[in-house]
Amino acid sequence: MKKIMKKMGTLSWIAFILLLVGGLNWGLVGFFKFDLVAAIFGDMTAVSRVVYALIGLAALYKLAVIVMKDEKKEE
Repeated sequence: MKKIMKKMGTLSWIAFILLLVGGLNWGLVGFFKFDLVAAIFGDMTAVSRVVYALIGLAALYKLAVIVMKDEKKEE
């Protein structure tokens, strides 16, 4: 695990942190009906929408990384 974390570049770290925030936020919504992002930045304000969009982009980035790694393994 430590080797993987050392190999992660800056973009991967940012995506990892955003996915962690997104996952924790959805857990809070699911268990307690509490939206942490909305509580901090306001309900659907421009800033909260940017945070949600960045979390979505981070998920797409990590998905693309996984798909590209799988394609390299098949070759």
